Amino acid sequence: MKNRLFSAAVFDKIRNLTRLCLVSMLVSIWGCATVYNPATERNEFYFINDRQEAAIGKSIANDIIKKNKLVKSRKELSYVRSIGKKIAQVCDRNYLSYHFYILDDSGMNAFSLPGGFVFLNRGIVEKTTEDELAFVIGHEIGHVCARHSVKRLQASLGAALVMGLVSKGIENDLLNRAVDIVYNVVSLGYSRKDELLADSLAVKYTYKAGYDPRAGISLMGKLEKDDKNQYTMIFLRSHPPVKDRINSIKEKIKELNRK
Repeated sequence: MKNRLFSAAVFDKIRNLTRLCLVSMLVSIWGCATVYNPATERNEFYFINDRQEAAIGKSIANDIIKKNKLVKSRKELSYVRSIGKKIAQVCDRNYLSYHFYILDDSGMNAFSLPGGFVFLNRGIVEKTTEDELAFVIGHEIGHVCARHSVKRLQASLGAALVMGLVSKGIENDLLNRAVDIVYNVVSLGYSRKDELLADSLAVKYTYKAGYDPRAGISLMGKLEKDDKNQYTMIFLRSHPPVKDRINSIKEKIKELNRK
């Protein structure tokens, strides 16, 4: 049974925001753009723009904040936000406004939402070094920079958008699916390819921000050892095998050293 991250009110908000995104695509075709994404090093097509992406992410973030206990310690928040600010300044979408929150949960987990909203569990903040936490934040910001959740949403809706906007019944179905897609990305994680790219970007961002990217290797070891916590195991199951992630991180570090 899925955990309910969304209230009925936020579900309606996301539906309305998504409707605006989809209508906008058809009535304002010039708003669509094929742009070069430095995070993926590819030209990519988007019909959900930065403003719409941030609005969707903010609605989901607000609902999570309402339904979960947050850590309000100024010391811990200042610590996390200080690291987050350094990573955000050197990332590939440093023009976004990033927001960092700590959930009062002992599990070593973290996730990000469209538009730059990053949530860290108290457990991962307390059990990592500053360099390791910088890697965690770099990984989550990497997902935002690569626009992984946005591309998942666009790919899933696909060409059926036109039909959906013509037929109200199909439109409602598409909007429901759009919300489910964002929910599933947050709850179940990304593809192996997306996760490895986020690790690679974390290496790049931590290095540029003055942190030691090798901390990503020790972080993987901590996650693997923390197998007594069910939330940590869920986190590991939704990511590629630790061995693969470590090898990928090492290769990226070698690339940086050769430059």
